[in-house]
Amino acid sequence: MTKIVRFASKSELERQRLIREARAIYDSIFPPDIPAGGCAHDPSGQPAAHEAAAEIQSKRQ
Repeated sequence: MTKIVRFASKSELERQRLIREARAIYDSIFPPDIPAGGCAHDPSGQPAAHEAAAEIQSKRQ
């Protein structure tokens, strides 16, 4: 069975990184509402904001 690999240009990767960083900053200012039953669900398939914030902080150190 063949595998299909999607090409992502540097500009697209940079765009996605900037979006993750912006979401992390936004969520640090305006925390998302967490339902009483558990953790928040991100339907977009993107990494959770706290993961992006941790990634940003680790790069700054």
